[in-house]
Amino acid sequence: MKLKELLININYTILNDLNPEIHDVIYDSRKVTSGDAFVCLKGYTSDGHKFAKMAVEKGASALVISDDLDFIVPENVAVIKTDNTRLALALMSVEYFGRPAEELTTIAITGTKGKTTTTAMIAEIFEKLGIHAGTIGTLGIVYGGNTYKTENTTPESYEIQKAMRNMINAGCKAMIIEASSIGLKHNRLAGITFDAGIFTNFSDDHIGGVEHKDLAEYLYCKSLLFRQCKNAAANIDDENWKNITKDAKNVLTFGFSENADLRAKNDHLLSENGKIGVHFETEGIKHLSPDVSIPGKFNVYNALAAISAVSFFGISDNAIIEGLDCAKVKGRVEPVKVSDKFTLLIDYAHNALSMENVLTTLRQYNPNRLITMFGAGGNRPKVRRYEMGEVSGKLSDLSVITEDNSRFEDVMDIIADIETGLAKTDGKYVVVPNRKDAIRYCINNAQDGDIIVLAGKGHEDYQEIKGVKYHMDERELIAEILAENESKTKEM
Repeated sequence: MKLKELLININYTILNDLNPEIHDVIYDSRKVTSGDAFVCLKGYTSDGHKFAKMAVEKGASALVISDDLDFIVPENVAVIKTDNTRLALALMSVEYFGRPAEELTTIAITGTKGKTTTTAMIAEIFEKLGIHAGTIGTLGIVYGGNTYKTENTTPESYEIQKAMRNMINAGCKAMIIEASSIGLKHNRLAGITFDAGIFTNFSDDHIGGVEHKDLAEYLYCKSLLFRQCKNAAANIDDENWKNITKDAKNVLTFGFSENADLRAKNDHLLSENGKIGVHFETEGIKHLSPDVSIPGKFNVYNALAAISAVSFFGISDNAIIEGLDCAKVKGRVEPVKVSDKFTLLIDYAHNALSMENVLTTLRQYNPNRLITMFGAGGNRPKVRRYEMGEVSGKLSDLSVITEDNSRFEDVMDIIADIETGLAKTDGKYVVVPNRKDAIRYCINNAQDGDIIVLAGKGHEDYQEIKGVKYHMDERELIAEILAENESKTKEM
C-alpha cells in the first residue's frame, strides 16, 4: 500500500515528499524491516523519536513524527509530520488492515468495573445465535477458541486493527472490546465507529502516577467513547451517566430505577445442584426472566448492560436467556463442574482486598462451609501475605494454604508468613504445599453445600519457580484429579 493511501484521514505536513510502497506500519523500532513506516510514539518512559535513526538504518521507508529529529534523514525516506502520532498510528492502521470494523458488529464497553464480565456475556449471547464473536480486553484477544495475551486491557491501535482482521479471517462477525480510559486517552480506539457503546459504572480509580491526573480527567476520558458510537446504553443508577454519555446520539438506559428503559426487579441469589448465581426479571423494553451463572447480585447490572447492548441488533430473547445462563469469565469466580453436591470456583483474587470482595460475595450464599485455597507470590511484600491470611481466616470456614508463584523464595517460608496472618483469627486451616495436592484435598474432603474457591491463579496457566514458568492450569489439574479418583474407585 502506498504511504499516502495510509494517510488519507490524517492532517499532516510532508517534510520529504515521497510516496513509497509501505510493507508494514511499525511503532517499535526493534521490529522495523525494509519498507516499513515507523511511527514515533511518545510514552511515559520512552520517545520513539530517539529511535527514528535506528529505524532508518534498518530500512524504514517512511517516518511519522510530531517533533523535530536530531539527524539528517536520507533523501529516499519520506518524513511525515503531524500533531498526534498516536492518532496517526490508529488511522494508518485502520487503512492498512482494510477498515475491518466495517465488516463486524462492534461493541465497546467502558466503566470502572464490570467490563470483562459484560464482554463475556455479550459474546456468549452472540454465540448462541451462531454468530462467532471475538473479544479484546483484560484476558487478552480471544477468538476461535484461542487466547492471545496483551500488555494492556485496551491494546495499541495497530494490535486492535490487526486483531479485528484476524477475527474476520477466522469467521467472526462481531467484536466486543473493553475500552479503558487510558486506551481512549491515547487514541487506541480512534478510527472505529462502534455500533454500540456501553457505560457500566464510574468510581474513584486509576488516579495518579502515569494514569489520570484527577477524577475529572478520568471521567472525561471515559466520555470520549461516546463520540464514536451509533448507539449507547448507560447505567442510569450511576450519577455520572449523563456526563459520560453527553455526546452520544441515541442512549438507552438500564438499572433498577423506575426511569430506566430496561428495568430489573425481583433479583435474588441462586444456589442449586452445585451451581450458584443470580436470578432477576426485567421490564421496559424487554420482559425477561434470566438466570446468571456468575455469583453476586452486582452481576445483575452486568447482565442488564449485556441485554441493552444486544437489544440494538434484534437478538432473540432465547439467545439472551441461554447466553446469560452459561456465560462465564475465565478465572473470575469461574465455576468448574465437579459435583452436584458442592460448588468449585476458580478466581484470580491474589491480594487481601480482592479476596475479601470474593469471599464476602460468596458468604451471601450461606454455604455449609466456605473453603478457600490460596498461596502468595514470592519476592513480594510480606505484608500482603499477612493480610491475605487474616482475611481468609476471618471469612473462610477452612483455609487450605499452598503454593502460588513462589519465584525465588522457599514455599514453606511464604506459607509461614500466611500463617502469621491466620494466627490473628480463629480460622481453621491446613497446609498442603503442593498445589495439585491441595486441590485434591479440597475436592476429596468436600461436604454437601460447600463452596470451594481456588484463589490466586485465575486465568494464569503457569507456576513460576526459581525463575522458570512451568505450565499449570488448574482446570487441567481438576480433570486429572477426577480421573485419578475414578480410576481408584474402579480398582476397589
